[in-house]
Amino acid sequence: MPRPRRIDAPGFPQHIVQRGNNRQTVFFSDGDRVAYLRLLCRQADQQGCRVHAYVLMHNHVHLLVTPDSPGGLSKMMQAVSRAYVRRVNERQGRSGTLWEGRFHSTLVDSDRYLLACQRYIELNPVRAEMVAHPGDYRWSSYGAHAQGRVNALLVPHSAFELMAADVEERCRRYAAFIEQGIPAGDLQAIRGALQSQRRLVGALTGSEPFRGAKGI
Repeated sequence: MPRPRRIDAPGFPQHIVQRGNNRQTVFFSDGDRVAYLRLLCRQADQQGCRVHAYVLMHNHVHLLVTPDSPGGLSKMMQAVSRAYVRRVNERQGRSGTLWEGRFHSTLVDSDRYLLACQRYIELNPVRAEMVAHPGDYRWSSYGAHAQGRVNALLVPHSAFELMAADVEERCRRYAAFIEQGIPAGDLQAIRGALQSQRRLVGALTGSEPFRGAKGI
């Protein structure tokens, strides 16, 4: 069966997943994670991509990215992957591939779905039972979105900024949105879209982050 054709849609956010080959570990130390994020920051700038959210797990990464030029997303991922593999191989005394192959991606079709994907990404360590709360996990974008921490890698998406004009209120509302958890329908839709590498559209249910202008 032919693999799904890569979506190249400048100006539209995409949910990216890249896994270790045979689900092997890809981050062996905090230094590896710092190096990956620095590479991602550099290449996102060079290739015209805006990173909205991320989480680095032991054996895979999730990213939420909007490319602003044709081919920018693939170029960014290829450059980061190659440079990172060279670093790991040198430090671990290994050779060969590290990643599973092509990264998986799905187009996120609306602001509603974008925030659902962002929540899905940042709750990944909780679902994996690595931490009890997303704020306890250092290697994700949750701290920037819910706690107001400065993060040079991130470019907030307009859907996130529309949650509130005031930064502190926005963080509060987003934290409350995260605390609601992920409805089962959202979880199924996001995973299905990633598996098929098709657009995430028209399938999500559950709470609306903009509901209740005075707080949720």
